[in-house]
Amino acid sequence: MNRAQIFEFFRRLAEGNPAPETELAYGNTYQLLVAVTLSAQATDVGVNKATKRLFELVHTPAQMVVLGEDGLKQHIKTIGLFNAKAKNVIALSELLVRDHGGEVPNTLEALTALPGVGRKTANVVLNCAFGMETFAVDTHIFRVGNRTGLAPGKTPEAVERGLDKKVPAPFRLGAHHWLILHGRYVCKARKPECWHCGVVDLCRFKAKITDSGAKPAPAKPAKAKSAKAGPARKAKAKTT
Repeated sequence: MNRAQIFEFFRRLAEGNPAPETELAYGNTYQLLVAVTLSAQATDVGVNKATKRLFELVHTPAQMVVLGEDGLKQHIKTIGLFNAKAKNVIALSELLVRDHGGEVPNTLEALTALPGVGRKTANVVLNCAFGMETFAVDTHIFRVGNRTGLAPGKTPEAVERGLDKKVPAPFRLGAHHWLILHGRYVCKARKPECWHCGVVDLCRFKAKITDSGAKPAPAKPAKAKSAKAGPARKAKAKTT
């Protein structure tokens, strides 16, 4: 996409949702950090169900440490990888108490130094809690960035760099929210719903599904290598 197309892409998404927000439920910055940490390989809906009672009891890192790993597991056992996540949440809470006065730091470096906090989680916290223009690339944004041609890249970091370079100023703060929601509800992984996509004409995806009853185009089978190709090349090499 060129600059004008990218501007129009986000203008339309913003027109449909002027004030996008994360779908994770939280009451303060610490709870946001915990919720995003728990959301890895889990749905926001599932995380919200698990944290509803938890966040009524726990508002600070110190309170989480008191709750303990076993106590936390009882609240989040419906979430995938809950054992490892409980261990990380308790560990990061202990570090917040010990090294940050119980406050969530506002730098990428400090956040990613916490157990279980990767670049994506840190960027979500920086954007939602501190109002920074960051781009948290999850599976939805990675797919949308590549599929539409907005910010193609082979890794999440590459897509993040592309977005940081290409997203124009008026839309930088809300960009990752619009892209996540677009990927979650319209530009779906198995069957993108192009028939009601507001930016379909700007998208470079070749296999667009413009009919709700249509099926995704089957993947092209890989060409089989000739069994004689290898030996033939070797034989030729010996005669030269």
